[in-house]
Amino acid sequence: EKEVMSALRCIAKLVIAPIILLGMGSPALAAGDAEAGRALSVTCAACHGQDGATAIDPSYPNLAGQGQKYLARQLKMFQSGERDVALMTAQLIGKSEQDLEDLAAYYASLPGKIGEATGDDVALNTAMKIYKGGIAAKGVAACAACHSPRGLGNDQAGFPRIGGQAAAYTVAQLTAYREGKRASDEGFGGMMRGVAAGLSDTEISLLADYISGLQ
Repeated sequence: EKEVMSALRCIAKLVIAPIILLGMGSPALAAGDAEAGRALSVTCAACHGQDGATAIDPSYPNLAGQGQKYLARQLKMFQSGERDVALMTAQLIGKSEQDLEDLAAYYASLPGKIGEATGDDVALNTAMKIYKGGIAAKGVAACAACHSPRGLGNDQAGFPRIGGQAAAYTVAQLTAYREGKRASDEGFGGMMRGVAAGLSDTEISLLADYISGLQ
């Protein structure tokens, strides 16, 4: 319990810091324009669906309803190659920083997907305990601390909405964090890699299914 409480205190600091910095910032881009983003999204729809919530492959994320700040940051990381996904980097060639902000605003404006978990009561109860309470014995902090009990995330802090996300995508991302193949949590103390490091394949699978049903 002490390990989980310590982890939660660290997370609280990471949540508060970005909020404080919002009031200290230097001049920023104009806020994203959702209508401009809609026009730019035509090519994105080929993989993520016209509504941003019907990806052609379950390993592709649903973008509709995702936090704008989170989306903009990920797009910039894809474009720079900091987040290494060649298909995404290629799609973003030639787009300005404002274009990326506009795309983020557009997808954030769409209604998020409502999913449905498929596990039985035992599996869902096990996953719920991990999601809401973590795993004290392994120092795994509760997912709900950052992503909210309903999986809605915290856009001001830059934590993504995960509720309704395809289970296959969540499995892939948690596994990538655990294996050090994804490091987009660099600005947040590597906390996703820290959490994923304590999760087994079975626990990741149970969590991903539970998360897919959060609304």
